[in-house]
Amino acid sequence: MAGLHDGVGSGVAAPDRRRTELGPASLRLTAAGPSSEPAVNVQAWGPGAAAAVDSVPRLLGRDDDWSGFDEAGFHATLPRMVVEARRRNPAVRLPATGRMIDSLVPTVLEQKVTVIEARRGYRYLMYRFGTPAPGAGTVAPANLMVQPTAEQWLRIPSWEWHQAGVGPQRSATVMRALRSAVALERLAALPASEASAKLQTLPGIGAWTAAEVVQRTHGCPDSIAVGDYHLAAYVGAALTGRRTDDAGMLRLLAPWAGQRQRVVRMIGFSGFRKPTFGPRMTIQDHRSH
Repeated sequence: MAGLHDGVGSGVAAPDRRRTELGPASLRLTAAGPSSEPAVNVQAWGPGAAAAVDSVPRLLGRDDDWSGFDEAGFHATLPRMVVEARRRNPAVRLPATGRMIDSLVPTVLEQKVTVIEARRGYRYLMYRFGTPAPGAGTVAPANLMVQPTAEQWLRIPSWEWHQAGVGPQRSATVMRALRSAVALERLAALPASEASAKLQTLPGIGAWTAAEVVQRTHGCPDSIAVGDYHLAAYVGAALTGRRTDDAGMLRLLAPWAGQRQRVVRMIGFSGFRKPTFGPRMTIQDHRSH
């Protein structure tokens, strides 16, 4: 469900494919009802359909509680752009997928590369080693794919990772993590902070990767992706008019501890764009070497 990790509003119409404990499933979510009483119609196909339907409330942010953020006293501490963005987007929720491996693998592929590179590699591996989603070509889009299982990821040979443009450091991180796939999935039942800490005990998984994962799997309202190529400069420019580094970003966000991810999301919803200076991150392609 591309883009759901960026926040969910009351209107949703999207295909999704996921692998549940009962097998793969496809979901179709369609907005229904008047704006005053919005609802979502859910349809599912495949052996994992029942489990996928059960996951929809959390996927749409049912358990994401904004009451503390929306309290008048808390709003009084927030920058005007954040308060205004929340006023314009009262239905935004942070989704929780509960699917650790589904979130971890593409996040690891994003380490130290551009989004374009990461998506190109993930797309190659999905179409090469994934499986068509239930109903693909009939009730679901023909090109909808389900991510490989942990066992299937572990069988991908080194040259295919190379062909996907995924370097040995990132592919090795995926392989090491997925050798503990059962334990990884259990982290979904832990609090986000504990899950993040346990993820970071795995070689190759640091604060940035863990934060990006629990933002998606747990709908964590506080996790900040320290080490992100753009985030610190963006937050600094939004809140002070000046770029900053990770330490500066954490100092700026410290007054809103527990709600820091919500603050960052609302800065994004405000429409703020930081001035761009200097070269963009270079896209590397080592596949011909």
